[in-house]
Order: sequence, then structure tokens, then C-alpha cells
Amino acid sequence: MSPVTQNVWDAEAATFDEQPDHGLRDPVVRAAWAELLLPLLPPAPAGVVDLGCGTGSLTLLLAEAGHEVCGVDLSERMLDAARAKTAGLQVELRLGDAADPPCPDHSCDVVLVRHVLWAMPDPAAAVGRWVRLLRPGGLLLLVEGRWSTGAGITAAECRELVRAHREEATVRQLTDPALWGAEIEDERYLVVSRS
Repeated sequence: MSPVTQNVWDAEAATFDEQPDHGLRDPVVRAAWAELLLPLLPPAPAGVVDLGCGTGSLTLLLAEAGHEVCGVDLSERMLDAARAKTAGLQVELRLGDAADPPCPDHSCDVVLVRHVLWAMPDPAAAVGRWVRLLRPGGLLLLVEGRWSTGAGITAAECRELVRAHREEATVRQLTDPALWGAEIEDERYLVVSRS
């Protein structure tokens, strides 16, 4: 990613958590994300990398559930917020580009990426890199969407990007308002790939 992109996300850090699904401050929204993600994960302590972790809301959620989480983000200011949230927990936070994260191949059980793939300059290459991070039998979880603004990536497109690297990729539409803190009118979904 370019320094311009890094500066944009640095500037967003101070207000990023004001969106209900970003900060997970509302107990209902937080519980909805926990109910969505935690049952999909292997038993704790699984090694999870949260790419494009932002202010660390999902990093925190998974670490509190007993997982060994490494959050990666391009923005130092986002990571500062994540450090404050996860203080006292066994969480590793790394500065780096989600497209090519500073993590060794075959180093984790789960790769979680939320609202990042659509912004990648080469989504296919990013998915290929993310798959290589996984140990055999590892789990890839992609939360994405095609938003009313026209930005984003459709579920069908995302599924095909994953299927280029893995045998299995299932799509679950995320229409529950509890996940977002409000009703939604655009496409939001989770792609789950176990192999």
C-alpha cells in the first residue's frame, strides 16, 4: 500500500470506532459478532491472524475467547488504538500491509480479514498470500460486502477468488441488523473456507 493510503487510515483512526460494527461498543453488536465468529473457530487457543485489524475490535474479541491473535494493520494510529484496547492480553500487533502481511507461511490456524479485500489493488494475489499463511486444514474467514456506494466486491466474486486457491468456499449472507447496529440495504457476507 502507498503512504497516501496509510495516511488516510491514520486520519480515520480517531473516529473509526464510532461506527457500531467497527468499535463493537454496543453489547448487542459485540454479541452478534461473537455469535457469528467464535463457533467457526477451532478450539482455543488457535493461532489467528487478523489482517487489517484496524483498532483491534475483533482482535480483542478473539483474544478474550482464549485465542492467540496477531493483528496486522498498515496504520500506526489504528494499531495504537488496538494496543490500548488489548492492553493486558496476550496479543501481538504488527505494522504491515494486509496484502503481504509480515507473517511466515503456514504460521496460523485462522486468517480473518474484515472489509479489506475490496480495497486491495490485486485481490487475487492477496487471497493467495493469505491462504499460504494457513497451516494444513486452516480456516479462512473473509467478511466483505458490496456497499450501496458501489464500492466493494460481490459475494460471487469473492467466492471465486477463494476457489482459485482452495477447494471449498461457502457464503453466508450477513443481513442481521445486530451485526451492523442498523438495518442494511447492501450486500454483506462472510466467506468461510476450510480447505
